[in-house]
Amino acid sequence: MLNFEEKLAIIESFPELERVNVSLGRVNFQFNESIYDKKNVVYHLHPNGNGFIYAGLLSNYPTNEKGLVNIRDYSAEDLKQIIKESIRSLSGAEKLVAEAAIIGDQQAERWVNVEKETLLLIQELDVWNIYFGLNLEETFDTREEAETFLLEEGFKKL
Repeated sequence: MLNFEEKLAIIESFPELERVNVSLGRVNFQFNESIYDKKNVVYHLHPNGNGFIYAGLLSNYPTNEKGLVNIRDYSAEDLKQIIKESIRSLSGAEKLVAEAAIIGDQQAERWVNVEKETLLLIQELDVWNIYFGLNLEETFDTREEAETFLLEEGFKKL
């Protein structure tokens, strides 16, 4: 098991993370470029070596109800890997890849709501489709119907 100083050295090697000291000698590290409200990548790293990494957007880690993974027994390589994946998930890199797969060579419009959720409006053949990530949310016969739906749901065109 890595001790506090060893974990701290690994975490501080990620220049995109900002250290935030919290109570009882614990430390958080935030990714301020997150496209989500969630910014903490490292949560409550404790001087006893315990701490958590946010993996709520990742599917390959068992998380608690807050999307956190306990890193008490993580090796140096495992710690580096989960931090990289957490940062990538919060940066929206996967989201951009998913959007590119859906859009292809078609024109797409992005619509956003106050929670910063983004939907894509794409004309595909004779219909207008609305996507959330890789998921098809709605299909409409006309652009006007699609726009009315988006506006009623609280979205506005970017």
